[in-house]
Amino acid sequence: MSTITLISGSTMGSAEYVAEHMAEILENDGFSTEMLHGPSLEDLPLEGLWLVVTSTHGAGDLPDNLQPLADEITQQQPDLSSITFGAVGIGSSEYDTFCGAIRSLERLLEDHGAKRIGDRLEIDILQHEIPEDPAEEWVKKWAKLL
Repeated sequence: MSTITLISGSTMGSAEYVAEHMAEILENDGFSTEMLHGPSLEDLPLEGLWLVVTSTHGAGDLPDNLQPLADEITQQQPDLSSITFGAVGIGSSEYDTFCGAIRSLERLLEDHGAKRIGDRLEIDILQHEIPEDPAEEWVKKWAKLL
């Protein structure tokens, strides 16, 4: 089976925990995974499967450890047409920028040719005290689309 590169962006660590939990589930289903917390563009394979998990920081912004990747994509304009990806956002619906980070990163990836597989998961921490729970259900369904 394919290797899935999990990319997490987190301010307080919740997106990292969610990504690590999803990696365990994917590995139990026979996938190999590579976990990258706040990678640079040169750290990433420019083909294959990515699973992006990010929290939203500030006014809908990417966390500080993932913003440099978005900046590199914007500046270097890589061809990402050989990438398919899943998208998971974590945020609080008490803000009008709820899951703004994953939405903007998803647009950026698609603008450079990447194709999303399945629906984006948006986890509301007001409804899910343990964000790993909805992520677990989602990733099981997402893996069946691969």
